[in-house]
Amino acid sequence: MAKKPENPNYKVIAENRRARFDYAIESDLEVGIILEGSEVKSLRSGQSNIAESYAEVKDGELWLVNSYIAPYAQAKTFGHEEKRRRKLLASKRELSRLWNATQREGMTLVPLVMYFNHKGFVKLKIGVAKGKKAQDKRETSAKRDWNRQKQRLLKQNG
Repeated sequence: MAKKPENPNYKVIAENRRARFDYAIESDLEVGIILEGSEVKSLRSGQSNIAESYAEVKDGELWLVNSYIAPYAQAKTFGHEEKRRRKLLASKRELSRLWNATQREGMTLVPLVMYFNHKGFVKLKIGVAKGKKAQDKRETSAKRDWNRQKQRLLKQNG
């Protein structure tokens, strides 16, 4: 059976790998992001970082704070600020759900992955997360190691 061709427009730009280690993700949501032209050009070349960033609901709007998009060299006159606050696009219902979730104790909005979708638009997947304590991190690590060892044993016996 022939493998269907992968969509050429879908491309992961930046991924927050530590998010799943540091936080327990309860739910996630795909949102749009308002960008300038030079930012999109820079993202096409894959120069961004969302590891230290977070999302917040402020004055009825959703914002991405502290995300880095490298300056685009060819856009000298009309460049962009690297670590500016970027507005995220979500419906009013989703926005109120996110605001209610962040009002609970210890809950935060963490960006998980930034990517170009199948239409070529930049999307951001954010997760409603609760910070893990050191014991929870050890438990997750032990579970992951056990699953690896289990797969190894199944491969040897199979």
